[in-house]
Amino acid sequence: MSEVDDLLNRIDLEFTALDEKYKKSQVEQVKAYQQRQKKLQQLDKVFESLRDIWRPRLEALVTKFGDRVHVTPRLVPSTREATFEFQSKLARIRLKFSATTDRDITKMIITSDLEIVPVMTQFDAHSELEFPLDAIDRDALARWVDDRIVSFVKTYLSLHEDEFYLKDQMVEDPVAGIRFPKFAAGATLEWKGRTYYFAGEETRREFEQKNAIATK
Repeated sequence: MSEVDDLLNRIDLEFTALDEKYKKSQVEQVKAYQQRQKKLQQLDKVFESLRDIWRPRLEALVTKFGDRVHVTPRLVPSTREATFEFQSKLARIRLKFSATTDRDITKMIITSDLEIVPVMTQFDAHSELEFPLDAIDRDALARWVDDRIVSFVKTYLSLHEDEFYLKDQMVEDPVAGIRFPKFAAGATLEWKGRTYYFAGEETRREFEQKNAIATK
């Protein structure tokens, strides 16, 4: 065998080695994919088994806010997600709950994220809870979801007491002389091209009576 033939053989061995390396890698990738799909199927069963924990709680939140909230669910093999967008003249408010997994699909990660724009008050923007997939504490998960919902409700209601958010929403009862947000008005009255806001029907009637006398 000539030296050139020997060189060609060595080159062929390199090509063969590379080809075998690619084939081995493909087999490993297919195996890893199959294992991941199997784990995702197991994860899906875990998600379904926990539906009776988070679904009624999130539905209760929607029920309480009614038309003021829009919900967008998102379901993919590795994630369950629900985004709540609340209608408010004070700020853009978005609350998101998500349940997902880590890269190796060995644990479940539950998060809540709250976005309020503009930000003029302190609030819990992010909270996270983790469990091994084979050791999920259902009671702890239920308490966590409850606490996150109550924390959000407190934050939402506090916005309506915050002067930064209400600076363009505050009005004054012309009779009682007290200030309050427009949405909290007990009565309103259109008079001479202007809207008047009252703490209740009593001060509205008093205003009408006084101005009826004044216009005579």
